[in-house]
Amino acid sequence: MDNTGFTSAILAWFAHNGRELPWRGIGDPYAIWLSEIILQQTRISQGTAYWHRFMSAYPTVESLAAATEDEVLKLWQGLGYYSRARNLHAAAKSIVAMGGFPDTYEKIRQLKGVGDYTAAAIASMAFGLPYAAVDGNVYRVLARYYAIDTPINTTKGKHQFQLLANQLCPPHQAGTWNQAMMDFGALQCTPQSPACNTCPLAETCEAYRSGHPETYPVKELKLKRRTRYLTYYYIMRAERVLFHRRPAGDIWQGLWEPVVIENTDKTIAQAPDAVKHVLTHQTLYARMVPIDASDMPADAPLPYDLPSLGTLGERYHWATPLEIEGYALPRLVDLLIERLMAQRR
Repeated sequence: MDNTGFTSAILAWFAHNGRELPWRGIGDPYAIWLSEIILQQTRISQGTAYWHRFMSAYPTVESLAAATEDEVLKLWQGLGYYSRARNLHAAAKSIVAMGGFPDTYEKIRQLKGVGDYTAAAIASMAFGLPYAAVDGNVYRVLARYYAIDTPINTTKGKHQFQLLANQLCPPHQAGTWNQAMMDFGALQCTPQSPACNTCPLAETCEAYRSGHPETYPVKELKLKRRTRYLTYYYIMRAERVLFHRRPAGDIWQGLWEPVVIENTDKTIAQAPDAVKHVLTHQTLYARMVPIDASDMPADAPLPYDLPSLGTLGERYHWATPLEIEGYALPRLVDLLIERLMAQRR
């Protein structure tokens, strides 16, 4: 099958099997942009609920721009990769300052948090511009069909696949083709156990002919995962708890948490109350220790070799549990607090 046949088969498959998603077919660049940012590191099943949540709270880009960062982070809570939420908020302000949503690939690409793929997806689906969007699904479909063994996580691989996608993408149906490729990779040509027996491309798919479709796409070995050990201290005094906002330069920037100590104590991982939390490049082991400081003077030493309350108060501040509910917390911290409250009850 030539390139024209490949494209025709993908579009024909999509016409009968494409997913019905709430941001499709409405031509609203704000709704499409919002969906793409949410889905950058999120499954559609989870992301759709958050998309509805954001569209309900902020139905326009102006309303999103007018929100505070804390409000946006709180609504985002549970999705992870919180830099996406901060970028979303910053980009919304930029769009309002521009006087409306940018309608060229170049201007869309300049929005904070928007890369090549996201810009191409928005440009094609919202404005009908001829740009091929290459995501993980597209890499997988093209690598298998053409048996391309260039690693997709290299500069050479990214360039090669983008050129091929550009050649295959029909200029006047770019938005439809991009969505078709995404759905085909998500539903038909899946990472494991692809449905080759019902695939319209099986007869001409090089990876299927080889008998090993799951060996594609090829990736270079990743860097070793980092392991970290965290102990949180839920220090209570007069119905208030010490909390602070995490600084820049690390995970969960701008989110809130109780007093925390990080060290190399691997025994935390074996503690009965420990929680394992896996991020993209890190594995965290954490536990939460309650401390009742109700009768302690500010200069009194705390257990576990913690600084005094007065010293901690210079970096943390007291908040009631009700106030804490309004803060955007890392999912790990939220889970640890939920467990602690359940034990106290």
